[in-house]
Amino acid sequence: MALDITTILDTVQTHVLASGYFDTVNGHEPKSSPGNGLSAAVWVEQIGPARGGSGLAATSTRLALCVRLYTPMVQEPEDAIDPNLMTALDALMAAYSGDFTLGGVAREVDLQGTYGDPLSARAGYLTTAGAEYRVMTITLPLIVNDLWEQAA
Repeated sequence: MALDITTILDTVQTHVLASGYFDTVNGHEPKSSPGNGLSAAVWVEQIGPARGGSGLAATSTRLALCVRLYTPMVQEPEDAIDPNLMTALDALMAAYSGDFTLGGVAREVDLQGTYGDPLSARAGYLTTAGAEYRVMTITLPLIVNDLWEQAA
């Protein structure tokens, strides 16, 4: 079996767009300013065996995606920056919890961290193309069954 990364990334981007909170969603980490409203980007962070989650014939994998949410630091009212970002984040976390297999493209979202770091998000700041952004970076760990055949 081969990793269908295009379908997986498209599915995650669709979840972000379906939330209705984002003006743009990139399938890569942006090199230029992501925009003025809420925007997001999705890319691969890490892949490796799902320790303890594989059979004897094939290796299941833990594919961690980065889903970063961006909003400009220069906007009014300033007190609304974090609440707006957190409202969008909450919608995505609910979507990943509610669509546990992302429509069947993964065995599961590793919500509790059975195979590594769990579904989580970290707040921060980022300067891109001279503009400052408040960001929330989601680690979205997906378990994909039987990806690599094992030697007999």
